Amino acid sequence: MEAYLLEWLNLLGRWAHIIVGIAWIGASFYFVWLDNHLLSPADPKARERGVAGELWAVHGGGFYHSQKYRVAPAQLPAHLHWFYWEAYSTWLTGFFMLCVIYYGAPTLYLIDPSVMALAPWQAIAIGLGTLVGGWLIYDGLCRSPLGRDDRVLGAVLAVLLCLAAWGLCSVFSGRGAYIHFGALLGTMMVANVFFVIIPGQRRSVAAMREGRDPDPRDGLRGKQRSVHNTYFTLPVLFTMISNHYATTWGSPHKVAALIGLTFAGAAIRAWFVLRHKAHERGGKTPIWSMLIGLAAIVVVVIVLRPASPTSAPISAAPAAGDASAASTGEPTAATPTLAAVQQIVEQRCVLCHAQHPKFAGFTAPPKGIALETADELRTNAALIRQQLASRAMPLGNITQMTDTERQTVLDWIAHQGQGASP
Repeated sequence: MEAYLLEWLNLLGRWAHIIVGIAWIGASFYFVWLDNHLLSPADPKARERGVAGELWAVHGGGFYHSQKYRVAPAQLPAHLHWFYWEAYSTWLTGFFMLCVIYYGAPTLYLIDPSVMALAPWQAIAIGLGTLVGGWLIYDGLCRSPLGRDDRVLGAVLAVLLCLAAWGLCSVFSGRGAYIHFGALLGTMMVANVFFVIIPGQRRSVAAMREGRDPDPRDGLRGKQRSVHNTYFTLPVLFTMISNHYATTWGSPHKVAALIGLTFAGAAIRAWFVLRHKAHERGGKTPIWSMLIGLAAIVVVVIVLRPASPTSAPISAAPAAGDASAASTGEPTAATPTLAAVQQIVEQRCVLCHAQHPKFAGFTAPPKGIALETADELRTNAALIRQQLASRAMPLGNITQMTDTERQTVLDWIAHQGQGASP
């Protein structure tokens, strides 16, 4: 029953995270789009009222007229809509999932003894410390003199994020490192809203109610952090889905993949932002940013490409007298037998990958893949190879599969690729 309830917590938490995340990202993307499409007011009276830009739009059968003030309107409107709960709810549901999955079962999803032998409490402390420390460093840089030059600040942040990616991959499992890198960026984004953007807006509203002019610096700080948030968004979305793709976090080049795909996401988002201002360039948008982002993805794909399966058993070739066996595809002494592979899988994998898993926390085989029969092994051979070659499975090597056992299964799978009968 505990595993059943845990599975529902996982499902509902993930569902809620996606729902509120869409609400936050949708609003964020819309306002970035809106801000970049504003035109100088056609009505001189609007400019006299302090309107810096306006936009006419049609959507859902209606016409909309949006205006943005340089600082604030002369009179505070009776009804003012705020955007913040979408951001807070996204972080809260994301942190809930982090606790349920990674901190709830650190030996499975967070700790990899081959990377660093950590006690569960140590891994959790490093994870939480990364989120808090990352925000403090980032916020300090934004408030420092470096924050006055967006290009210099961006370059410094890029270097520090590369170091963070390397550091996380040096202490956690690949899966745990990727999700914490995303959580770091997500925490910075939400903290920007909670500690900078919303407080600045509240000060502006309070000033108007007291008959004072709002401080324009609050608007400038909020705009800077909002721009940072929009470039962080696509990398965060990648890390959210990365746990499904062991090709990335299970690779020996996982640090390069994380940095490369983060850079690609930011570059592609930069193209969208440039496209928002195409009206300033006669409807044309430079494509260099998109091309750079796509090129980064291509480089990562090439770097992570799997090695070709072994074309022959790792032992010596059969003697001349055994040539007939080799030519008919029958197993030789050098070829792992199905029985040997089944014994390894039974001991190291079937604990979870069974119709009725015996491992605590699982009520069904992960991803619906059971490995209890010979037919199931053959059907899922390609998936098994990917997971074993990347060392993504067993999770955290909780069942202590040896390198010899891992290679035995990989050799058997390679033999199947030659059309042999097991």
